[in-house]
Parts: sequence; C-alpha cells; structure tokens
Amino acid sequence: MKRGHKRSNIVTMDRKIATLVAFTVISLCLMSSEMQQVVAAPPKGYLDPASTNYQVINTTVPEKYFCLARGRCHFHFLSCPKECPLRKPPLNLTNVKACFVDCSSRCETTCKHRIPNCNGYGSVCYDPRFVGGDGVMFYFHGANGGDFALVSDDQFQINVHFIGTRPEGRRRDFTWVQALSVMFDSHTLIISARKVAKWDDHFDALSINWNGKDVIVPTDGDAVWTDGDEPVAVVERTGLFNSAKVTILDGLIQMDVKVVPITKDDDKMHGYNIPEGNAFAHLETQFRFGNLTEHVEGILGQTYRPGYVSPVKRGVAMPMMGGEDRYRTSTLLSTKCVSCRFNRPVTPTEEKSAPLKLAQAK
Repeated sequence: MKRGHKRSNIVTMDRKIATLVAFTVISLCLMSSEMQQVVAAPPKGYLDPASTNYQVINTTVPEKYFCLARGRCHFHFLSCPKECPLRKPPLNLTNVKACFVDCSSRCETTCKHRIPNCNGYGSVCYDPRFVGGDGVMFYFHGANGGDFALVSDDQFQINVHFIGTRPEGRRRDFTWVQALSVMFDSHTLIISARKVAKWDDHFDALSINWNGKDVIVPTDGDAVWTDGDEPVAVVERTGLFNSAKVTILDGLIQMDVKVVPITKDDDKMHGYNIPEGNAFAHLETQFRFGNLTEHVEGILGQTYRPGYVSPVKRGVAMPMMGGEDRYRTSTLLSTKCVSCRFNRPVTPTEEKSAPLKLAQAK
C-alpha cells in the first residue's frame, strides 16, 4: 500500500509539473504574440497596404469584394453596407457616403464621405490648422507667399505654398495653403487652387500639374487620370468640382483634397478683412502614408515619428507649432531646407524656378 501510495503521489506530481509547464509555454506564447502586435502596431494615420488588396467580385448593389491580403482577412468576402452600397457614388451626389473596403486586420467595410476630415489624423485645413500623426492639433504661422516642407523623408517630399493677408494693425499674416507639390523619384505633382475673384460652386478651381504640364481629370467614366499604363500617380475625382483623391506609388502617399473659399461668415467671424475681388480659394487636405521612416521630417511629417512628443502648448485655443526656420524652402519645388531629408538630382526646372504664380481662373 505504501509503495502504491508513493507511486500515486509521484504520478500526481508529474501531472502537476506537466500542467504547469504547459501553462507556462502557452502564457509565453501569448505574451510573445501580444508583444509582436504591440511592436507591429502602425502609427495613427498609417496606410496599411493590405487594406486595399482585394478584387471586386461584382458591380451590382451592394458591391462585394474578395480579400487577398494575408492575415485575419485572407480570402474573406466583404459586402458594402446598405447605407453606402458603392465605392464610387455618382459625382453629382456630393453628400452621399461611399463604401470603404479594408482588408487589413480590421476586415470591414465602412461608410465615409470622400472628402478630407479636417479633424482626422494627417489633416491640414483652415488657416492652417493641422492634426498630426500623433493626434495632436496645432497651428502653424507660415507667411504670405512662403513655401515650407510639409513632409520630407527618404523617398519623397511634400511642400506647401501659402497665400495670405494682413489686416492693418496686425503683426502676422493670416495664411492658407494654396498649393502643394509632391516630389518623388524624378517626378513632381502640383495640386493647387486657382485664384478666383468670386466663388462659384459649379466652377472647378482645382488645378493639377504633372511634371510641368497641366492635366485634365475627366468627369465621365471612372473619372480617373493616371500618368501611364503602369501608373505611379493616380488622381480620381470625388466630386464634379473641386475635390479629388490622389494616390502616389501604390499607396506610399494618399490624400483627399478639396478646394474651398473664404466665406463671408469666415471673414466676419475671424476678422480676416478679405479684400474685394479675391475669394482666397485654398486647399483642405488629409494625408495617409504607407512607409515612413523613423526619421521623417517636416511640419506634419515629424509628428509621425515613433515616440514623438509634441512641443505645442496644450489647453489653449490656438496651440502654435514653431519650425519656420527649419522647414522654409526657397520655392514650392525646392527640396532644400535646414531639416529636409529628401534628395534628388537638381533639375533645370528646379534651378530656375521662380516663386509660384497662382493658377488663374479662365
């Protein structure tokens, strides 16, 4: 009996040890998985290439998609919600939401307006008001006629050109983003708001220039312009007038763009004292980035760095971001500034480029 009892105790202890070892292994695996998820978690405003890796199964309503991205959504079928059954609603229906397909780990379809969200990550709107990749809102003074590096990284640079006005007695300009340039490889895409005397919702004040030539984005069919059969730049209208979605290098950069004026209500509320004969048409934009380095620079770009801590003062009505001296460029097409990272061979166009002339309404 004693031997049997002893053997039973040994067996029980072996089982307990085996259970403890198994529990420990499982716990370590779970911890490792969680740590990998934490490490791999993309920053806010990051564009996961997997999100758009899908095939359209049908074009009936609602549209359906087959996800090709690896991971949780691999080989899943997704359908658009009834509230937004189409990815591309008719361009004349400006207030209708579109279906957004996400085949990343989110594995979902959602309804959104196809215009910049001025309260979302990566937005640049108003005079000018930013929301960084860290989610912190801030303002940037700039200067009327000034050019600054918005994002400067190893693969590309985005500059912005400011227009503005300074009422009598004010020490600084009121400024807005009138144009932006996207420079990558040997290419340059310029998106700008035409100068118009009086705003008209049915006039297209959005101007697109590719490598020095103006391009026209069609309003029929898919309403898409590309630079070639294997495009590195895609501009898609999201409305009949004044709004578009831009994609560079298959998602390295994505932006929603809209041209808007300074309204009479804006002028009265903020005391801009806008002169007659100029609607001060400007851009509202929201950016998403697919592959930024940890050393990215620029007024907006710096906010996407891992561990970035914003220096702006919290809890005030207009938290201001400095850096005018670090990010000022000589022209809209210059890649040179104190803290700029992007480099490419200087082209004759860049060497001789004069201050940007505003695109005029025709």
